[in-house]
Amino acid sequence: MPTEHESGRTARPVDDHLTTGTPGANDGLGVLRVDHVGIAVPDLDAAVAFYTETFGMTCVHTETNADQGVREAMLRVGDDRAGAQLQLLAPASPDSSIARFLDRRGPGVQQLAYTVRDVARAADTLRERGLRLLYDEPRPGTAGSRINFVHPADAGGVLVELVEPAGDHAP
Repeated sequence: MPTEHESGRTARPVDDHLTTGTPGANDGLGVLRVDHVGIAVPDLDAAVAFYTETFGMTCVHTETNADQGVREAMLRVGDDRAGAQLQLLAPASPDSSIARFLDRRGPGVQQLAYTVRDVARAADTLRERGLRLLYDEPRPGTAGSRINFVHPADAGGVLVELVEPAGDHAP
């Protein structure tokens, strides 16, 4: 039954098939939550200053990932330490994937990341479902995590990152 809000907009209940998903779709995948949204930026320091000063975010981690040729910063929104974060990504080398992204598309949203229990198992499950991953094996990610990516052509045009946090895997 539709309900009308003060704004004059009408809200309708969502059909059950839209809220329940596919039964068992997360079996073997182990998706726990949205981990972060990655934004490609040309200047990491300027972007950190913008997001902290403009939106009051807190920079909780910075590092250079030489394997991926990227400088990155993780920003927390509010006091929710377990909530999704914003990841700012700047090229550390001119031939990095972030440099190529910026050359083709300019600054903006570059990825959506999910926290998973076991990145290798999640990758295997997605391969069994016919999706391509960018790496054969997990790679080192931010703050000691292990990561892999789903090819954007197989995920509706979105680069999906799978993140297994540090401490959730054997060294």
